[in-house]
Amino acid sequence: MKPFLAALILALLPQLAAAQATINKPLKHELDSIYAVDQRWRSMLFNPRINRRPDSLARALGVTRESLPTYIMTQMMRTDSSNTARMKVLLQQYGYPGKSLVGEPTNEAAWHVIQHSDDIEYYIPRIKKAAQKEEIPFYLYAQMLDRQLMRDGKEQRYGTQAFGYNVLNPQTGQREPQPPFVWPIRDAAGVNERRQKAGFRTTVEQNAALLGIKYRVLTLQDVARMPK
Repeated sequence: MKPFLAALILALLPQLAAAQATINKPLKHELDSIYAVDQRWRSMLFNPRINRRPDSLARALGVTRESLPTYIMTQMMRTDSSNTARMKVLLQQYGYPGKSLVGEPTNEAAWHVIQHSDDIEYYIPRIKKAAQKEEIPFYLYAQMLDRQLMRDGKEQRYGTQAFGYNVLNPQTGQREPQPPFVWPIRDAAGVNERRQKAGFRTTVEQNAALLGIKYRVLTLQDVARMPK
């Protein structure tokens, strides 16, 4: 080893040791477990490597193929509820568990639980503060902000959220899903610049394509006129 490199490593060792010492390992382990549960059922719904074989998945879960979607949704909602309750306790105890407390990527676990809950409005000031302190990536805050704005019936800022209505078919009497769309964006012309500043690696058009949606600029008035 070259003398310069050896000296550099020796100089950094105390800093690395100090950084590791600040990590709350029990909390990190619990958050990693919570995240794994959070993603388990969602992967069954949205990961094509898993859901493209529904017969095998149904057998593995011990349910019929016909009941598989309902079973997965029920389990996902149940785990979301328990995860949200536990996260509330952890956030009260530790504040937002960012990278200085649990490292990366564990610092994103709490965000995922909150993003999948009904508590975004309550926690988003804390998420914003964590993003400003670089405890989590800023683009995660941007996604959460967009979701809450959409829930409030307002224009989103970063174009991260899509939506679709289920419309009643008068011939069958069944509600049928309509093609999803990117929720209206405030200042749509400047959205890609905002996305870049927030840390997104894709444009709004590219993000829509990844979601299987053809991007088009819509207003809240356009949405209000859609059949529901």
